[in-house]
Amino acid sequence: MLQQFLKDYFSFTKKERKGIIYIIIIILILILLPFFFPYFAKDNPLDTSEFEKEITQLQKAPASKKYNENEYYGDYTPRSKNHEQVKNIKLFYFDPNTASANDWIRLGVREKTANTIQNYISKGGKFYKPEDIKKIWGLSKSDAERLIPYISIKREERTYPQYEQKNPVEKVNYTSRYPIAKVDINTADTTQYIALPGIGSRLANRIISFREKLGGFYSIDQIGETYLLPDSTFQKIKPHLLLNSTTVKKININSSSVDEMKSHPYIRYNMANAIFQYRRQHGNFNSVEGIKKIMTVTDDFYEKVSPYLTAN
Repeated sequence: MLQQFLKDYFSFTKKERKGIIYIIIIILILILLPFFFPYFAKDNPLDTSEFEKEITQLQKAPASKKYNENEYYGDYTPRSKNHEQVKNIKLFYFDPNTASANDWIRLGVREKTANTIQNYISKGGKFYKPEDIKKIWGLSKSDAERLIPYISIKREERTYPQYEQKNPVEKVNYTSRYPIAKVDINTADTTQYIALPGIGSRLANRIISFREKLGGFYSIDQIGETYLLPDSTFQKIKPHLLLNSTTVKKININSSSVDEMKSHPYIRYNMANAIFQYRRQHGNFNSVEGIKKIMTVTDDFYEKVSPYLTAN
């Protein structure tokens, strides 16, 4: 039976045998064909005259300065100092207008760039908003984006020069003629804000929008933080502002999510995440002061945001 099976399996017709022979011949031709390529290819002479001219010019040129590993390279930072600097980086909240060169270096900024910043400050330069550090020459975009969340610029009152009036004219006290009503900053609507000098509908809406995002004002000076509100206008309306109630909406640091905390104008994502991670690792906070145990929480940040926090 096995013999019959093998005979049926290995038996081919005459047509099939011819097909197998043709396939074998084609395979042999394809295998041997590469060996005949050199007999058909023509060698083109290579012109090396231009290459030889360049070699001659290089030999005549003065020797170039040798590379020194201690010299500046890539981003113009010494190799050894750069490696040491990366290890000593420490992030903290800072004011770019008052930070020293050592503070910038501790934040991971190159010494050369830190000196450039100090030179700019010494000549009267100012940073008015965190994004202004992107204009610093030599500071990479990645470093700027890394440092912007930690910038806290102190608001300074602007001073204006006093001019002596040679021919004084009679002053008209418009305030006494048209008295301006006092405005409670936590309850006033847009109409009441518009009645103040220098406040239009846009600024009134911005003040109220800022108040709602904060959860209420606890200080009259917070009005001055309103987006695009000129300091001169704030100084004009400040005597007409009242704060009858300091009750504000509070965020529970023991139950709020990162998204809920970062929605507050004073709390950035990195700080909200730090509070959340500390709570997850160490348990709930006994009091709001507990956030001071977090390394990145500064005294300025705590004083500014603590009225909006609760641990109950």
